Amino acid sequence: MDDAVPDGPDLARVLIVDDHPVVRRGLRAMLDGEPWVAQVLEAASCADALATVAHEQVTVVAMDIALPDGDGVQAAARILRHRPGTAVLMLTMADDDALVARALQIGARGYLLKDTDPDVVVDALRTVAAGGLVLGPGVRLAGLADPAGRSAASATRLPPPLDQLTAREREILRHIAAGEGNAQIARRFGVSDKTVRNQVSTVFAKLGVSDRVQAALLARDAGMAPPGRQDQ
Repeated sequence: MDDAVPDGPDLARVLIVDDHPVVRRGLRAMLDGEPWVAQVLEAASCADALATVAHEQVTVVAMDIALPDGDGVQAAARILRHRPGTAVLMLTMADDDALVARALQIGARGYLLKDTDPDVVVDALRTVAAGGLVLGPGVRLAGLADPAGRSAASATRLPPPLDQLTAREREILRHIAAGEGNAQIARRFGVSDKTVRNQVSTVFAKLGVSDRVQAALLARDAGMAPPGRQDQ
C-alpha cells in the first residue's frame, strides 16, 4: 500500500484489543519487528481498551468486535471521542455488511476479517496509521450498489456534491470506496501515483471531505455502483 507513515518520534503505538491471547501474541510478534512501530500494547476487553487509551498515547488500534464485556464498535466510538486522532482497524470474524458500515460511520478506518493473511493485517495497520482506508478481501461497504435497484443509466444522476465529479473522478471514487490505495488505482488506470494523488485531491475538494472514509461514505449513501459497473 502506498501511504507514508510517520518517522522518528512519531512512530506508531499500536493497541491490540482481542480476548484471545493467541491472537494478541501472534499479532504482537508480527508488529514487534516493524520499523514504523514504537510499541505494542494489549487489551482483552472493551474496559481494558478504554483504560489503556486513557493512560497511554495510543495511535493505532486493532479492535475485535465480539468482546466479553461489550461491542467493539461501540468501544471504538468511545475511543475516537476521547482521542479523535486515533486510527482504528476493526479485526473480527464478523463478515457483515451492516457492521462494516457502522464501523466506518463511527470513524474506523478499516475492516478486516481474522482469517486474512497476517502480513496483510500488518500492512493494513500501517495504512490506517498513515490515514488510509482499508477494506479487507471480500469486505465492502453495505449498500454500495444502488439500494433502490435503479438502472446504471439512472444512477448517473448523482446528488450534490457528487454531481460535480467527472466520469473519471466517479471511477476514482468507486475504487476509493472499495478500499484501494493510490498505487493500486494508478495501476488500474495505467497512470502515475502522482496523477492519482492529484485526482484524489480534486475529488476530496469537490466533495468537501478530508479523507477516504468520508468520501467512501458519500459514495455509499448515494448508491454509487461498485467498480466494474458502468455509469455512462
